[in-house]
Amino acid sequence: MSFSFVHLRVHSEYSLVDGLVKVKPLIKSVVDNGMPAVAVTDQNNMCSLVKFYRGAMSAGIKPISGVDLWVLGGEDDSQLTRMTLLSMNKEGYRNLTELISRGYTEGQRNGLVTIRREWIAEASEGVIALSGAKEGEIGLALLSNSPAAADDLLDYWMGVFPGRFYLELQRTSRVNDEEHLHAAVALGIRKGCPVVATNDVRFIRREDFEAHETRVCIGEGRVLGDPRRTQQYSEEQYLKTPEEMAELFADIPEALENSVEIAKRCNIDVQLGKHFLPDFPIPDGMTIEEFLNKVSFEGLEERLKVILPPGTEDYEAKRQVYIDRLNFELKIINQMGFPGYFLIVMDFIKWAKGNGVPVGPGRGSGAGSLVAYSLLITDLDPLAYDLLFERFLNPERVSMPDFDVDFCMEGRDRVIEYVADMYGRNAVSQIITFGTMAAKAVVRDVARVQGKSYGLADKLSKMIPFEVGMTLTKGYEQEEILRDFLAGDEEAQEIWDMALKLEGITRNVGKHAGGVVIAPTKLTDFSPLYCDEAGGGLVTQFDKDDVEAAGLVKFDFLGLRTLTIIKWAMETINREQAKQGLEPLNIDFIPLDDAPTYHMLQKAETTAVFQLESRGMKELIKKLKPDCLEDMIALVALFRPGPLQSGMVDDFINRKHGREVVSYPHPNYQYAGLEPVLKPTYGIILYQEQVMQIAQVMAGYTLGGADMLRRAMGKKKPEEMAKQRGGFIEGCANNGISGDLAGNIFDLVEKFAGYGFNKSHSAAYGLLSYQTAWLKAHYPAPFMAAVLSADMHNTDKVVTLIEECRSMKVRIQPPNVNVSEYKFTVDEAGDVVYGLGAIKGVGEGPVETIVQTRAAGETFIDLFDFCAKVDHKRINKRVMEALIRSGALDSLGPFYDADEAVYLKQVDRNRAALMAAMEEAMASAEQTAKSADSGHDDLFGELLGPSTVRDVYESYRKAREWTFKERLRGEKDTLGLYLTGHPIDEYEREIRRFARQRILDLRPSRESQTIAGLVFDLRVMKSKRGDKVGFVTLDDRSARIEVSLFAEAYQNAQALLQKDALLVVEGEVALDDFSGGLRMRAKRVMSLEEARTSLLDSVRVCLDTTRHSEQALAKMASLFQQYRGGCAVTVELQRPDSSAVLKLGEQWRVEPADDLVQSLRDQLGKDSVSLHYR
Repeated sequence: MSFSFVHLRVHSEYSLVDGLVKVKPLIKSVVDNGMPAVAVTDQNNMCSLVKFYRGAMSAGIKPISGVDLWVLGGEDDSQLTRMTLLSMNKEGYRNLTELISRGYTEGQRNGLVTIRREWIAEASEGVIALSGAKEGEIGLALLSNSPAAADDLLDYWMGVFPGRFYLELQRTSRVNDEEHLHAAVALGIRKGCPVVATNDVRFIRREDFEAHETRVCIGEGRVLGDPRRTQQYSEEQYLKTPEEMAELFADIPEALENSVEIAKRCNIDVQLGKHFLPDFPIPDGMTIEEFLNKVSFEGLEERLKVILPPGTEDYEAKRQVYIDRLNFELKIINQMGFPGYFLIVMDFIKWAKGNGVPVGPGRGSGAGSLVAYSLLITDLDPLAYDLLFERFLNPERVSMPDFDVDFCMEGRDRVIEYVADMYGRNAVSQIITFGTMAAKAVVRDVARVQGKSYGLADKLSKMIPFEVGMTLTKGYEQEEILRDFLAGDEEAQEIWDMALKLEGITRNVGKHAGGVVIAPTKLTDFSPLYCDEAGGGLVTQFDKDDVEAAGLVKFDFLGLRTLTIIKWAMETINREQAKQGLEPLNIDFIPLDDAPTYHMLQKAETTAVFQLESRGMKELIKKLKPDCLEDMIALVALFRPGPLQSGMVDDFINRKHGREVVSYPHPNYQYAGLEPVLKPTYGIILYQEQVMQIAQVMAGYTLGGADMLRRAMGKKKPEEMAKQRGGFIEGCANNGISGDLAGNIFDLVEKFAGYGFNKSHSAAYGLLSYQTAWLKAHYPAPFMAAVLSADMHNTDKVVTLIEECRSMKVRIQPPNVNVSEYKFTVDEAGDVVYGLGAIKGVGEGPVETIVQTRAAGETFIDLFDFCAKVDHKRINKRVMEALIRSGALDSLGPFYDADEAVYLKQVDRNRAALMAAMEEAMASAEQTAKSADSGHDDLFGELLGPSTVRDVYESYRKAREWTFKERLRGEKDTLGLYLTGHPIDEYEREIRRFARQRILDLRPSRESQTIAGLVFDLRVMKSKRGDKVGFVTLDDRSARIEVSLFAEAYQNAQALLQKDALLVVEGEVALDDFSGGLRMRAKRVMSLEEARTSLLDSVRVCLDTTRHSEQALAKMASLFQQYRGGCAVTVELQRPDSSAVLKLGEQWRVEPADDLVQSLRDQLGKDSVSLHYR
């Protein structure tokens, strides 16, 4: 006998709070178990619907769309009960979409999405309801022995869902399952209500139960072993087979039959793949096509005035080329039904440009369209750069056009606001993204839930390499130490096994960086909505692929930092221009053949230049030496793994510099007709557009057909390629090209098509790179101030950029509350002034009050004056400490001097006095403010006299002076770098004893040389043999050098390699081809303490009986005990009548650590301790 059963209640991974079921394995299991249909009923959402619907339809399984809801009680608002709703038809599906969206927008409370009973009643058409078993409203009434209440509730719901309400029965070995089942069956018989069996599925196999429990605990932030945790799930909640369900419900067969009946009644048809564009308002009496034609030709006329001024030779002929191309594009756009799309994009870009929001020149293939250029959507003339329209919109392959538009980071949200106002708030939203449990995080999460130690989790997580797309399996294969660690540690292996099961499960939702959808009607006609508890951050519940499949058109509004940087730099430059009475600069009209810019680029001085910052890119630039915009465009296309590994890059460089003959495309088989196509890239097939043009020129393909060929080549399917090859050779034969030549060129094109880059994107971004390079070459200070401001919360980046400023000879002025703004700025002298916002621990609020107070025309005189003037509620002790340690309050201190050299001698006393006075300054400001608020005069303030007359720092001038180390640590902690000194200064004299040369004085030599320096940068790579290789940049203030540590040297020194550590390195120095400077290969690496121990004769302590008491002797002895080591101690003893040098015995030998020396100096005086070398 055949059993039949359909699962009507399944939570997939998209339920987020629980559920481990992934869509593909679910459908496979349903097929394998011979079930005709299955429902997915996620908790409060339909995020998985499109994926599930597509998967089920392609596997021949009937998809049933449903949702699990939390329903608010009728009388009691605090009572939450479960109910499952399934859509029977289109109307039901629409009703569920609206209901869920309403739950998010109106029904969120305490982190839960809740639905009111009356909302369900309004949306009940076309919907089947299941009672929610023991967690449902009726179930709770039955279990609390209120049969009358259960009767009333059942009457109510059967009235809301006439003939469509089912009492749900479950046998999942959970508490109260059986009691509920018997009561519900009795109630159903009494009231004539049908029953249906479900298994409340949360995972596919029984053995997934533990993984599911772990997932639930991760979400709830609990530990698996927590005794207070309620056990909501059982291991029976897996995807049971019809046979298992038949056995379970042998006594109630109709409960199984009804599951199939319900499946028969649910027939949804989700329309996928058809696009619906919003209506663009057009003038009366015109069709949308006519309007697009009109604005395109008007726009082209404006463009031609600039790019083709009248009087150009062959003016008419050149103009006709543009007009023909425009007509050709318009015909395709109108034919494919996309005029509205172009007009919508045109409209919001026009708004952005008119409202001070910078817009990028274009990105992706959209820059290949002349219509886009005419409508000001893009800013690159596609004809000047051979950009093809068919690469963007191919008439032979109907797919939505896709403009990615870059906006300045600051203005992007304003543009989205404009679009929402224009098309209606209920028609515009952003798109959801799903965060999954990624390799490093899932290990930490699992360890926490299993109750393992934080140290173990941290260690295990850190062993997984930090790379994009890293998975646990990849990490296991790559890292030998990880494999060894897991083999030797059972607890770690337990974490690992569970993490493997949970990796990649959806755990939270986010918002897509740039995607915005605009619906022609309201959004809920296409997708349910999701938002946060406050009702903000509205997104569709379908992700970017699903939302397009559902028929909505996606527009990409991307935020590009570079546009913000250019905007800020231009504002600074044009303020200066205005002061000098000059015309404002327009970045769009700068010369594209500027010699100083290319000169700077050829030296690879490209830090902070868009796209050209990485080390590898600088290497490529040095070899390529770009000298025109075409080369800039090529750079981005060349700097990718494919071209770099295939030898393409070397050919390109050699042909450019005449070291290799330029051939079109290959020395052995050339076709002269390809010269115009391949000339800009010296005969190398670099761009996808060139692949298309070769097919057009040689084989007579249309560009649409050529785009299909390019796509086929990218997919590399052998049978498809054989077909295309035949067509290509045949086309060439019609043009009189021999089959042999055609075949060879086809093979060559096929080889490079996989690496081909989209030239439209490359050209648009190449232009941005050039603009930033031009600004850096001509306006270094405004440009660097803008870049620093854009990156000021990323301390590592700020450090690199400040270094770049120093090497560019741009002066950096330290932060100063009397001068600095929130961002980095440029002062009258053309120096970059440090932004207060870049000080760690200060934040926007405090800076705002400082700048506002100053804007009111008041400078700060001293610390007390500063505290009295600013809003003391916004500046707390932590902020004050950060301001003092960073040096931003230096100019208010008692020992400040405008002369830098003079001041540097006093800086430690100055900051110490400020820090000591801080609490009093803050307390007195607060007292004054309180008195003023209550209308009382400050009696004591008056008695003491105004602060301008008296010396406010009187009692703080003798505060303990900061040590050099304290001051530098303060700068490093708050700014990320050292401004007033360098840690190596303190050791300068000592270091010269064992590292006689500075880095600056090194020369290449086979003999070992010793240097000392601070670790400025550090990277670790793998050699071809799989060994780790360390590259350490050492800095001793005279210069920097990169030191490489291979296998053994790296192993031995691994513990010492940390940023800002002081290392002594012995090794060979050689020339470095990349930087043109020197590099060192290390043989031995020592810490300062090690170097000291091996070279020190003794630690010398001076004791004077007149100054030092017996107590000092006891303290000294305990310090020696604390720092035991291998270095001798000598004591120089001074008495009024005699002196002696004593050598202490073996048991008093010490480790000559900095901390010991500093502690002894603190106890005995600054000059009482010295280090004596042999």
